[in-house]
Amino acid sequence: MGLRANPTYRQRRFGAEVRKLRERAGLSVGESAAVMGMHQSHISNVETGRTSLSEERLRKLARAAGHTNAALVDALAELGQSSGKGWWSQYRERLRPSLMDVAELESRATVIFNYEPMFVPGLLQTIEYATATSRGGYARASHHEQDLDVEFRVRRQSVLQGEGAPRLHAVIHEAALHASIGDRGVMRGQLLRLVEASRLPNVTIQVLPFDGPVAFGTSFTTVEPMVPELSTVIVAHVEKSLYLGDSEAIARYTDWFATLRQVALPSLDAAVLPEAHVAKDSLGLIQRLLYPLL
Repeated sequence: MGLRANPTYRQRRFGAEVRKLRERAGLSVGESAAVMGMHQSHISNVETGRTSLSEERLRKLARAAGHTNAALVDALAELGQSSGKGWWSQYRERLRPSLMDVAELESRATVIFNYEPMFVPGLLQTIEYATATSRGGYARASHHEQDLDVEFRVRRQSVLQGEGAPRLHAVIHEAALHASIGDRGVMRGQLLRLVEASRLPNVTIQVLPFDGPVAFGTSFTTVEPMVPELSTVIVAHVEKSLYLGDSEAIARYTDWFATLRQVALPSLDAAVLPEAHVAKDSLGLIQRLLYPLL
């Protein structure tokens, strides 16, 4: 099998985890190759995500490293053997690779934490809102490319439905809800969509108000699979988003999100009647924004 020219994020992450195992065992590349019965060059290519590693050899390396976390080793074995195929595969030659990485990560998630300072999270956008943001974006693209991007974004939302759907906790800054994306009808439909989404048992939505004590200007998402050690933080950037998988980054962004959710308004609860609101909360704020859009 030839070497991969453009490894996916999953393949690069698997390689990075193999390198961690090797370094934990205190083995050089050559020594780990001997442990697994491989050529030294093969190990280097595995660690950069350019080729695969059999489950048997991975477990040999884990034993050499004295790794006792069986759940993590099992998850790594599954990660390394995965085909990476899913509904997103049909878009692989038509959209940028980073979108495939996001969809694949979400498909494996048990929990998704998302903070958005300027836009409604993609997993909660209406088609009209997604189209307006795509049309008004900074990237140069044809209408066909923009429509394909919107189609893909909306298809991602299916991950929130059905058995085994991940839990989504979104904190949205109030600024995103005041922004004029499209016309009044687009924003009204989007605000109503947030109320509707809040009825899903696995979706929690909070609004961070303008007068909140914390300001954080960068969008980020933490995608947590069954084994939290394999979580990924995606930090949005205008040119190329960052994908962070080291334990320090995961802990840092987990702490930041915990602070954001603590200072944000109480979550949307569409079952609560307007007259029952005794304090400022996320649903009450959205209802006030909806009134002038009627």
